[in-house]
Amino acid sequence: MKHVLFGGDGFVGRHLAQKLVADGEEVVVADIARSELPHYARAAHMSVDVTDPAAVRRVPIAAGDMVYNLSAKMLSPLQVRAKRHEFFFPVNYHGTVNIIEAMDRAGAKDLVHFTTDMIYGHTVKTPMTEDHPVAPLGEYGRSKLKTEELAGDWRRRGMNISLFRPRLIIGPGRLGILEKLFKLIDANLPVPMIGSGRNPYQFISVFDCAEAARLAWKAGVPNEAYNLGSLNPPPVRKLLGDLVKHAGSKSILVPTPGWAVKKTLDLLDAMNRPLMDPEQYLIADEECVLDVSKGKRQLGWVPQYRDEDMLIAAYSEYRAKKEGRAASSAAFAQPAE
Repeated sequence: MKHVLFGGDGFVGRHLAQKLVADGEEVVVADIARSELPHYARAAHMSVDVTDPAAVRRVPIAAGDMVYNLSAKMLSPLQVRAKRHEFFFPVNYHGTVNIIEAMDRAGAKDLVHFTTDMIYGHTVKTPMTEDHPVAPLGEYGRSKLKTEELAGDWRRRGMNISLFRPRLIIGPGRLGILEKLFKLIDANLPVPMIGSGRNPYQFISVFDCAEAARLAWKAGVPNEAYNLGSLNPPPVRKLLGDLVKHAGSKSILVPTPGWAVKKTLDLLDAMNRPLMDPEQYLIADEECVLDVSKGKRQLGWVPQYRDEDMLIAAYSEYRAKKEGRAASSAAFAQPAE
């Protein structure tokens, strides 16, 4: 058998590919991009746009192969309201349709597929288990929920599909919305929080995501959904306060009336001048903490990285790039205690 990684040159995919190659597995990366990564000395690469059914069909999937869908359009770069559906759905939903149909033609039955915690929408109960009600707040979450419904259809036809719902994934090579935060801190400007900052904020490390995908394969690809998040996430106020202190910044944290900020951001969004995606700010003052115990029970997966360390490491990488020097990967190698 071999491992076929759609979107395998991306943020999570490159770390999963590296893990599998290190394990001596045969790996095929199917991605529209090809970065200069050392594991390509032993992994094959095919240029594939998942929105093109013919291109997906050309990937040499065979019965017995392990397939991973890591391709996705994310919440960055920010999109205006009118363009969100056409931005997210071609890759996130229709690309998944193309991959599963290609698997079906080849007789392949095992798929690991990443969706998002954004399918949950507003917090109804906390911590959020995998049976939390789903009510996405925007096109990104809706596109991912549709793929989960698709997975349900194909499971009934005999496929094995493990679904992963990560919180905000951070690690080397991705900043996204964090860049705005880092710029404020560098400029010693006030850092506004949506709400009081007493609610916890949970990340998940890209390394922990890659390990979860590998363990799902090792466990036989259970027909289950799994939350991916850190353990014991700290309050926003502490998380940001520690970062400001680490940076030696004079920035102060400013609590705000969450409802007023969200109304203002809603107005800007309606005027096609979004500062954040609604799927981000509408839950920013809620206790959105994922219960990740199911992954431990069924896969033996335990997240290894703390939110505090991940955020400071991301800031360190941002500073290193800004100053034109190489970031130390050691900053991302601090597991949770």
